[in-house]
Amino acid sequence: MSIEVKNVTKIYGEQKALDAISFSVEPGNIVGFLGPNGAGKSTMMKIITCFIPQTSGSVSVCGYDVIENPIDVKRQVGYLPEHNPLYLDMYVKEYLDFVGGVYKIDNRKGRVKEMIDMVGLEIEQNKKIGALSKGYRQRVGLAQAMIHDPKVLILDEPTTGLDPNQLEEIRGLIKTIGKEKTIMLSTHIMQEVEAICDKTIIINHGKIVANDTTKELQKQQAQEIVLTVEFDKPVETKELQTIDGVLQVKRSKDNLWLLEIKEDNVRNNIFQFAMKKELVVLTMQKETQSLESVFKNLTT
Repeated sequence: MSIEVKNVTKIYGEQKALDAISFSVEPGNIVGFLGPNGAGKSTMMKIITCFIPQTSGSVSVCGYDVIENPIDVKRQVGYLPEHNPLYLDMYVKEYLDFVGGVYKIDNRKGRVKEMIDMVGLEIEQNKKIGALSKGYRQRVGLAQAMIHDPKVLILDEPTTGLDPNQLEEIRGLIKTIGKEKTIMLSTHIMQEVEAICDKTIIINHGKIVANDTTKELQKQQAQEIVLTVEFDKPVETKELQTIDGVLQVKRSKDNLWLLEIKEDNVRNNIFQFAMKKELVVLTMQKETQSLESVFKNLTT
């Protein structure tokens, strides 16, 4: 496992930030780590990256224990915290060369150029970091997190404050990086998780309340089955309500309907109804529950 967390508890004074949580992240996965403000996300990430110790339990990264082998863990991990700590008076290339020197990287000049090309900083590489937009500063943060070629990336709110174009660019970059590295990211943007994450872990009040693939999580949490059905001609609501197994009917637009049903085999009844009424079913698709709805169900 790239990350292995077993029964981790973290206590600040009298407050229990993490309550005996356990999870694992397999190599090559992009995992979304979700939760309300104050749920314990950043605390867990700081423990994984050796910034703070856990009160009890164990954490290992690529087989190295965060307490017993912190230097080895840091060699395996790249970290972009929520508040990107950049030296604003340094130039982009100068800063990345400085970080490379901290890690004692061979051929720093070549590695800096490689990172600049990878994250799309070519046109900004000779500027001071303080003169960059928020999107480009995030790119610099990603470059410094990857400059020592870690196997695991920990990204805490990597797209906070970005405009829609910057969001799309950074998401695409994370997805590309995720083909070669294990990534764990926290975010409040559900669409981001749906777009790029293989797996979703949801934490609430310091406890894990969900841990599964994003698609399975949506499927398991669904409280009803909803079909989107489009006919070629108008039909009355009261007629659709006569179909055996249809619980509720709602018009979406024109001849497009949302039908809440008991179970999937009601589809046959819908087709028989259409044949009887001389209607053509143009589309029929099962609606999945949004991750935002799943998140609300589990954390409120």
